[in-house]
Amino acid sequence: MKYLIIGAVGLASLAALSGCATMSEDQCLAGDWGQQGYTDGYAGYSESRLEDHTQACAKYGVVPNSAAYFSAREDGLRQYCVPERAFSEAARGNSYAGVCRGPAEGAFLSAWRDGETLYRAEQAVTEARSRIDSLGARATELDEKIDYFQGQARDTNLTDEAREQARNRVQELRRERQQTLREWQEAQDYLEYAEREARDVRYYLIGRYGF
Repeated sequence: MKYLIIGAVGLASLAALSGCATMSEDQCLAGDWGQQGYTDGYAGYSESRLEDHTQACAKYGVVPNSAAYFSAREDGLRQYCVPERAFSEAARGNSYAGVCRGPAEGAFLSAWRDGETLYRAEQAVTEARSRIDSLGARATELDEKIDYFQGQARDTNLTDEAREQARNRVQELRRERQQTLREWQEAQDYLEYAEREARDVRYYLIGRYGF
C-alpha cells in the first residue's frame, strides 16, 4: 500500500528526469531502491531502467540494491499491467516496453490496441485543426500581398513595366489564394469527418475501460 500511495507521486517526477540522469544525487544517496523499483514498474519501464539508474548513481559512489528494486518493481507492474492502464497509456500516445507477461498480457495488449485506436482518431482531429489554421494563416498572408501589389499596380511613380509586373503578380496571388481556400474548405470538411470518427470511437471505447 505504501508503494501504491507514493508511487503515483513518484510518477510526477519522471517527466523531469527524462532526457537526463534518471536519478538525482539525493535520490541515489537516499537509497530507497524499493520505492524506485515500484515507481519504475508502475510507469511500465523495462528492466534496463536499473542500468540507467546504476550509471546515474555511479558518480556518487552508490550501487543499487537490485534485489529490493526488482521485487518492488513486480508490485508496480501488477498495477501497470491491467487493461484500464493499457488503454489510458496508449490513448495518450505513450509507448509500451513489453513488460507485461503471463495471463494478463493478452488483455493488456488488446486494451492497448483500443487505446491506440482512440489516440489515432484524436490525432487526426488535431492535425486537421492544425492544417486549417495553417491554411487560414496562408490566406491572410496572400491577402496582404495582394493588397501590396495592387498598390504597386496603381502607383503612377512606377514605370509601366513595373506596374504590369505588379498586376501579373496580383493575378498569380489570387489564383494561389483560390487554391488555398479550396484546400481550407476541404480541411474543414475533413475536420467534421474526423471529429465524428473520434466521437464515435470515444463513445464506443471509453465506457469499456471505466473512464
